[in-house]
Amino acid sequence: MKIALFPGSFDPLTIAHADILKRALPLFDQVIVGIGLNSSKQNFLEGNVREEIVKAVFADYKNISVQSYEGLTVDFCKKVNATYMIRGIRSVGDFEYERAIAQINQTMMPEMETIFILSKPEYSAISSTIVRDILRNHGDITPFLPKEALKFL
Repeated sequence: MKIALFPGSFDPLTIAHADILKRALPLFDQVIVGIGLNSSKQNFLEGNVREEIVKAVFADYKNISVQSYEGLTVDFCKKVNATYMIRGIRSVGDFEYERAIAQINQTMMPEMETIFILSKPEYSAISSTIVRDILRNHGDITPFLPKEALKFL
């Protein structure tokens, strides 16, 4: 079975994240959305809320599961038997950052392959950071989130 991990903080899950995941699905038998919990980071949404959002958005997809984790992503990959990691790329800056991490991950877990999926041009400016800023300032976030996520915010 080809098992992939799509890791991230998903704080919150955006339409750009959802698009990357939907486009990755045909490549794998199972995709695990790994919600990284980092106790040293101040998150906007609690981990359980982020998990519920992802579950609501992908409720109709049988080959997607959602799990939260702490620690190194490669350790979580080993735990769930994922040998592929999906990463979305919006820009050259994203690529440089993700390339370095992918190379380190492959050193730590040689059987790991990172699959980069380019964001669609219309989604390349969307990030969770920007959405959080809009939320904090009471702006309209509806164009940037899947409709199933809105009820949680």
